[in-house]
Formats: sequence, structure tokens, C-alpha cells
Amino acid sequence: MSDINKVVLAYSGGLDTSVIVRWLQDTYNCEVVTFTADIGQGEEVEPARAKAEALGVKEIYIEDLREEFVRDFVFPMFRANTVYEGEYLLGTSIARPLIAKRLVEIANETNADAISHGATGKGNDQVRFELGAYALKPGIQVIAPWREWDLNSREALMAYCEERNIPVDFSNKKKKSPYSMDANLLHISYEGGQLEDPWVEAEEDMWRWSVSPEAAPDEPTYIELTYRKGDIVAIDGVEMSPATVLETLNKLGGANGIGRADLVENRYVGMKSRGCYETPGGTIMLKAHRAIESLTLDREAAHLKDELMPRYAKLVYNGYWWSPERIMLQKAIDESQTFVNGKVRVKLYKGNAIVAGRQSDDSLFDAHIATFEDDAGAYNQKDAEGFIKLNALRMRIGANRGRKYD
Repeated sequence: MSDINKVVLAYSGGLDTSVIVRWLQDTYNCEVVTFTADIGQGEEVEPARAKAEALGVKEIYIEDLREEFVRDFVFPMFRANTVYEGEYLLGTSIARPLIAKRLVEIANETNADAISHGATGKGNDQVRFELGAYALKPGIQVIAPWREWDLNSREALMAYCEERNIPVDFSNKKKKSPYSMDANLLHISYEGGQLEDPWVEAEEDMWRWSVSPEAAPDEPTYIELTYRKGDIVAIDGVEMSPATVLETLNKLGGANGIGRADLVENRYVGMKSRGCYETPGGTIMLKAHRAIESLTLDREAAHLKDELMPRYAKLVYNGYWWSPERIMLQKAIDESQTFVNGKVRVKLYKGNAIVAGRQSDDSLFDAHIATFEDDAGAYNQKDAEGFIKLNALRMRIGANRGRKYD
């Protein structure tokens, strides 16, 4: 990569990416452009500007992408009721295609030759960033320092900073969390530390967004969610933007002990890893979306969506958001949401999101047909006999075959 003159780096302002700025400058003798995205991680992103300037960076991008993140990535994923391996709501996975998209766009705007990221060679994020970048700009060059350098510990990174006078304010008295954490508007994740032993229970003071179910209020909280084409557009009758919807549900869910998960997942690179996640708003969204679909989706359309969902989840988890197959699936999923309109009432109580009611002007539920009382001729129960016999025909024929030689 001797022809690298300018690189766009996904920059958090933390230790790793601050080292990467200087390492890129030293190793490739190139100009570095930094890109810092606010996707709801709960920390100020503006301080990254001063840190980048101190490292000699001239072009600095700091952007609030919270609305785009929820509107164009989280909401479309939840229309599919997406869950990876039965539990994971894909909070980290779904943020990566947006970051990859902006890295490529900024590379185009600044005439950069390459992009770079701080993902390690052991994780999924390297795959997600790079698959996204190659899908959007096939000729882009990617620099992944963790796959090239020998700075493989925090001590080595700190020594590098000291040798090169890199200004960092994270080596001070402030106590560092023992966990590797990643946060955005959808979730916060925890890995490493004592979590590397799958038998050890996560300590209570690790969790940041939610109270424990035991400490949650003794009285339930009821909320009413309004859906339009599969997306929540209002809470308790108040219209909200996508990001505000998720922020509000995170607060409500967290206060009621909702959204904690502790799981061992299969990474795309081949290893198993143990992680803990807090996804309070997403947990509520998943429950409520399935409830409104239960009223408004045709049976076979709903069942087909459930069959497609694991494939869709795998595509998101493995980094194929920008692939032709994910885009194709999304079109089918979005078409299915045309009549997913109405309201869902949810009871939040001690770690549980419980559906307490649902209604829709586009409902396929017909009380006159479904009733256990007198249906006044709306349904002829005698029709069921022929239906059953026709569906049993192949099984009866198959059973008789074995009796031919009796």
C-alpha cells in the first residue's frame, strides 16, 4: 500500500484509535482524516475533535447520525423481528453498516485512498466494516492496524503513546472498566474480564442502563405504542422521531429491569464468545411488533417471515447488510408491513414486556368467526370434516401401503 496518501479513520477518541492515528502517520507517511459518529453511545463525541487536532489531524468529521441509525437501520431490522441465535438483538452488528457507509462517503469527499478501523483480528467488526466498504466502493483499500502491528496489549499501546508524546487522558486516575464495551442507541454490550468464564455470573454493578428485575418497581408501567407500516411512530399518543422512540423505550425499559441478556454466541470468524447485552427498548419493540403483526399479517405471510428471519439475522450479524440478498429480503419484508398499522399496549414489569392489548383498523381478526359463542352462521363447522379428510388423504394412503401384505 505504498500509494496511500490519505486515510479516513473511524475514530472514537479513545486509546486504540488515538494510537492508530499516529501509527498510520508513521507507518504510511499519510494524511489521516478522522470520522467520529454519534449513534447514541451516551458519551460526548465533540472532545474527539480536540484529541484529533492534538494529533495533527486537519480534516475532522464529527456527525450526529442517531436519526439515520434508527430510521434506516434499526427500524428496518425490527420489521423482520430479527434475533440472532434465539437471543441476540444485534445491537453492535446493525451499527457497523452505517459507519462503513459514512467512511466510504467521506473517502469520496476527501479523495482518500483508504479507510481504516480499530477492530481486532479476532472479532466480527472487522468483517462488517470491510464487507460494507467493499460492497459500496469495490476498489477501496482497507488498513486494519490490529492485523498488522505488534501492539497487542494495553501496556504496549500506552508505551507507544509515551514514546511518541501522544496526548491521552485515559491513563489517569479514572478507574477503567474491566470490560470491553460498545454502546449505541439500540444497546450496550460487555465482553472480556470475568465474562470470559461462561460459568461466572455477571456482577450487578456491571450493568449501566437497567436496574435488576428484583429492584424494579413493584407497580407495572403501561405504555401504548402506535405503529405505521411496521414502525413505531408514537408512544402514549405523542408522535416521535425514530431516535426519540428508541431513547424513550430505553429509559422505560431500563427502569423496569427489561432487556438484559447473557449469551454465548458463534462469531463469524469461527470462535465462540460470551457477551452480555442491555437492549431495553429493542426488547419492547420486538414484543410489540410481533403483537401488531399477529393482528394484521396473513398467516402464510407471517410464517414465511419467520422462516426468512434466521437467514436475515445471519446476514446482519455476519456483515452482509449491503449484500444483494439482504436488500432483496428487505423489499419483501417491507412489502409485508403495508397493513402493519395500529396500537399495542404493553405492560412493563420486573424484567418483562407483556402484551396487554392490540388493535388495528387493518386487523384480520374477526370476532364473529373466532368466537366460542354463537357465531350466527359466520362459520360452518361442518366444513371442517372435508378439510380434515383431504389433508389426511396422503397419510391414509401411506398407512394402507403397509397393510398390503397383511
